[in-house]
Amino acid sequence: QCPGIEPLCLDVADWEEAEAAVGAAGPFELLVNNAAVAELQPFLAVTRQALRRSLDVNFEAVLHVSQIVARQMIAQGVPGAIVNVSSQASQRALRDHAVYCSTKSALDMLSKVMAMELGPHKIRVNTVNPTVVMTDMGRINWSDPQKSAAMINRIPLGKFAEVDDVVNSILFLLSDKSAMTTGSSLMVDGGFLVS
Repeated sequence: QCPGIEPLCLDVADWEEAEAAVGAAGPFELLVNNAAVAELQPFLAVTRQALRRSLDVNFEAVLHVSQIVARQMIAQGVPGAIVNVSSQASQRALRDHAVYCSTKSALDMLSKVMAMELGPHKIRVNTVNPTVVMTDMGRINWSDPQKSAAMINRIPLGKFAEVDDVVNSILFLLSDKSAMTTGSSLMVDGGFLVS
């Protein structure tokens, strides 16, 4: 459906595998970092394994893959755009989300630093910060009606996001229609953060 787009299937948390696969691909003009894990545990029960895996995927992989792609963009002398998929959880504390909230908050700040440092190379970097999205992961973590009702009641639009809501926001940030937008976070949260 999308000519010119070739997905790569790899463990982005494996630096050597990512270096080989992403380094051999390209040339790049656009990048979307969308891989994430959500291992939900109460703060007092957070395990080192959950913390390590979340940091590896939600933060370190974004940094590393973005480095590989941005270096190629700079070497080619082409402008580019990077969109990192973050979360409303980067800006609002959620029960049992200590690690997830923290890694997404770190991703927001990483994106701002990337925007500042890559801007002179004509590479824009932004985040989209959705509410719960009805992906497989979203359904697993929010299938309990009691838990989901509490969240939906805090969303003025009264619903969780669909995949297309996020995709359309990403497409906007990748496009020339957002040519003066960098270092920004686009909330796709149905108003959650204003409630």
